[in-house]
Amino acid sequence: MGIPELDPDLVARWHADGGELVDLLTLVRERLGGIGAFRAAPGAAPTVLVTDPDAVRHVLAHHPDRYVKRSHRARVLVGDGVLSATGDAWQRQRRLLQSQFTGTGMRRYEGRITAAAQETAARWRAYARTGEAFDLGAEMRRFALDTIWRALTGHPLDPGTESELAAVAAVVATLPSLPADKVAARAAVAADVARVDAVAERAVRAARDDGAGPDGPGLLHVLVEAAESRPEYTDRLIRDELVTLLVAGHETTATTLTWLYLLLGRHPEAREHALAAGPDGSPERQRAVQALVHETLRLYPSAWILPRHAAEPDTLAGHELPAGTDLLVCPYLTHRDPGLWPDPEHFDPTRFTTPGRRPGHPGAYLPFGIGPRACLGLQFALRESTTLLEQLLPGPVPRLLARPERTAYGLTVRPEGSTAAVLAAERADCPAPMR
Repeated sequence: MGIPELDPDLVARWHADGGELVDLLTLVRERLGGIGAFRAAPGAAPTVLVTDPDAVRHVLAHHPDRYVKRSHRARVLVGDGVLSATGDAWQRQRRLLQSQFTGTGMRRYEGRITAAAQETAARWRAYARTGEAFDLGAEMRRFALDTIWRALTGHPLDPGTESELAAVAAVVATLPSLPADKVAARAAVAADVARVDAVAERAVRAARDDGAGPDGPGLLHVLVEAAESRPEYTDRLIRDELVTLLVAGHETTATTLTWLYLLLGRHPEAREHALAAGPDGSPERQRAVQALVHETLRLYPSAWILPRHAAEPDTLAGHELPAGTDLLVCPYLTHRDPGLWPDPEHFDPTRFTTPGRRPGHPGAYLPFGIGPRACLGLQFALRESTTLLEQLLPGPVPRLLARPERTAYGLTVRPEGSTAAVLAAERADCPAPMR
């Protein structure tokens, strides 16, 4: 049995309305369920949308060699880093980095994460004293970039490097609108990529010359040392891995934390609940804070869409799938499936603290993907997010002066527009509403 396909007239209507891709995918899921196909243009080959948790697990976890990644849209920035690498090269690169994000590797970075969070908290205390307005999204990017820079180099982020690395966010924001032609795409972002390259070159040179930073050796030193025994770790690949870790290590976390504060502005009771769960530093408080992060990631997953390509024919949930078929696994829509998540549009962190409230199926919640290609930095991202929130939540409450104008669906799902805010004089146990 073939996969059911969306009526072409509905696709044509979507085109005429100038809809976003997410609107078309939502329509496919509403009309066809957890597995459905659509043709983006007349005569185009069908693309299969996968949101059913069993099918999600089949594609991502059970048969990753059958459903492969092809050219990643971020390749223009990250090159052949682990995010875009495939095949044997990806396996080697993943194996080298894996140990850095689990167990002993994570403990090495906990002090650096805490230092970055404390520096952010100090800035917020200053904002509260002076009444100075600040941009919430910019603050979260600054924190996340400082954190990953400390992890990579052993150095805190300096203002000059921070300014140059603004080019990373500029390229990421541009990715969805880049020309399909690779040469034209590279030309469109050449100036920003050159700025990133210059920072990477200086960092690699410093890692080779100075050894460790004041906080000890970082991830970059692991890559530099790998080059001594692994010829594939050329200067170019070290640069690509460094930039990949910069992109993956700060862009998604900053976006998640920005969304979280926007959601708390609408749901101040969620902040109160987390702070009332237990005293500062207690396991109960930590679980409640983690639930804030998880519920934010449910609504706005770090990887909102995961493209795959069927390298061979297969049967997917009873449907025949020819080799060469393109698929889109969409955590964003799986997380908003009312059959899995009752009242899915409502922000409710207690889904992750109350037994039986969260779906038990492993394919129902995948903000970082699942299977062998799940995000390496999952534990790092959760740790830095909860560490920052443990510092900030008990303090003054941000009051937004402007709301983001729209949601942008690019490499991440991000709020687009101003997030200017001031810190209210009230403490977090008496939160000010978002206006």
